[in-house]
Amino acid sequence: MPRATIDIGGEAFHCRVEGPAGAPALVLSNSLGTNLSMWEPQIPALTSRFRVVRYDTRSHGQSPLSTLDYGIETLGRDVLHLPDALDIRRAHFCGISMGGATGMWLAIHAPERIDRLVLSNTATKFGTPERWNARIDAVRKGGMPAIADGVIETWFTPDFRGRAPDAVARMHEMLLAAPAEPYLAACRAVREIDLSSEIGRIGQPTLVIIGAHDVPTPPTQGRAIAERIAGARLRELPAAHISNVEAAREFTDELLDFLTAEKP
Repeated sequence: MPRATIDIGGEAFHCRVEGPAGAPALVLSNSLGTNLSMWEPQIPALTSRFRVVRYDTRSHGQSPLSTLDYGIETLGRDVLHLPDALDIRRAHFCGISMGGATGMWLAIHAPERIDRLVLSNTATKFGTPERWNARIDAVRKGGMPAIADGVIETWFTPDFRGRAPDAVARMHEMLLAAPAEPYLAACRAVREIDLSSEIGRIGQPTLVIIGAHDVPTPPTQGRAIAERIAGARLRELPAAHISNVEAAREFTDELLDFLTAEKP
């Protein structure tokens, strides 16, 4: 059975560990307002080749529902403890949106722990403080229902919302189920992220995935990341923000191709 919890400093983080015990390790990190189940479209293919560790980020899912302020360093250090508890010294890392920022922090500050890096639908800086303050105020006044429909419209294109209503409904329910105060703590953390001055230090083989129709992290931001990381590979998918769901097959193919390719 996959392991359900890992203790980090007395806090129980929810995770799932799947795939062959001797296979290369791959850590998956979710986006803001989601949980580890967002990666379900990729799991069958990934667990045939990798020891996959996916987890609920702090303030999400069944991990510690932190409400006090924390930053990207806390999110990064949370991840470092996960492979430690599993006797994994080095792993591939794939993160989407907020999870991608966590991956950048890890590659900068703990490069010896990251093998290959996948940064999907992410940015070195996520919008303006005013944008985040408006979202925070809306949730404080009306709870998660006040923003859920609007967020879903940025996560998926109108076409996908029309042809895959069940997949969209699952993500909508996931967002609505997020407890408001922990979600706000995560929003404040994302609001303060700015890795712009450090990203050039990343030296790991890197794949940057962008969504052609992404609004929260526009393609221009992904291209800027790829330009700053020496040798980075850039791939554009026909999707909005949650590209691993909207363009699941293409996302999985790109991920496997990158992670299994021979090193130059």
